[in-house]
Amino acid sequence: MDRSAPLAWHKSSRSTSNDNCVEVALLPEGGTAVRDSKNPGGPVLRFNVAEWRAFISDTKTGRFATP
Repeated sequence: MDRSAPLAWHKSSRSTSNDNCVEVALLPEGGTAVRDSKNPGGPVLRFNVAEWRAFISDTKTGRFATP
């Protein structure tokens, strides 16, 4: 993948004005990229399709919820 190619970043429609949000972009090879919306030039996490699906599934089931 050409990492210099621009990605189409999207912020959640549930994002609030306090800027505590992440942005996601689909990667050309089928994965998903995630970055901090406050620091768009900062680090980017890259997930392959299986990793992203596992993350979304675990999030929906409450695996990461704080007690």
